[in-house]
Amino acid sequence: MKYLIDLLNSDMIKPEAYQSLSKSWFHYLSLLITILVIIKLTKTFKTADDKKLKRMLLVFGIIMIVLEIYKQILFTYQANAYQWYAFPFQFCSTPMYLFVIYGLNKNHKVDQYLLSFLATYSTFAGIAVMLYPADVFIETIGINIQTMVHHGLMAAVGFSLLLTKAKISFKYFLKGSAVFAVLMVIAMIMNWVFNMQGIDATFNMFFINERFGSHLPILMDIEPLVPHLAFLAIYLFGFSFVASIIFMIGYLFRTIIYKEKYKLIDLF
Repeated sequence: MKYLIDLLNSDMIKPEAYQSLSKSWFHYLSLLITILVIIKLTKTFKTADDKKLKRMLLVFGIIMIVLEIYKQILFTYQANAYQWYAFPFQFCSTPMYLFVIYGLNKNHKVDQYLLSFLATYSTFAGIAVMLYPADVFIETIGINIQTMVHHGLMAAVGFSLLLTKAKISFKYFLKGSAVFAVLMVIAMIMNWVFNMQGIDATFNMFFINERFGSHLPILMDIEPLVPHLAFLAIYLFGFSFVASIIFMIGYLFRTIIYKEKYKLIDLF
């Protein structure tokens, strides 16, 4: 165990995306593993009953949370103080909680809302980071593994759900939108409570805390130009629009791979 901890905490050359093999091998390996996991999970989810699906997502959620705890401890240890900017309630953090909630939940209607979010919004976030890791890589081996496992599972589980368990209808998609809206409200409340404490630190859940501003592409340019409530509405619409594209990609894949046929009226 000590050897494993020492290995995770050791340094590596900071990985880069889409460069030479020596610079980007870690990213390429992560992409390859994610693709293989998608293939495996799609086959498994296709025949899995609710009980097996819940058990699998619960295990994935626990793995993600354990790795997140490791990251939180390491960041705190390295800085000798808790790093509020890394508090685990960003958009990409939420799937690990929803995996666990889905695994333990007994209400079928709630399941549909959770699966819709995980198959669309979560898929979009996971794929976006896996394809364009930007600033997620650092020089610590364990953190790089953690972020690739985390986002890789988001992409693999989400896309596999989209191909097998999600219902192809806009009414179903809107259930995921409702979950995203609820998570946004929770993030807004958390930001507001933190701001009230007067703590000298960055706390910007979902990157919608007006005190710190957003650094997300496109949104960071829009935010200074509009009132904050308008920015929140644009934020909700923007993420929902991209998630809807993921939803339509799932529709196309299912018509091609599984020869599923849908009438236009079925989508509504």
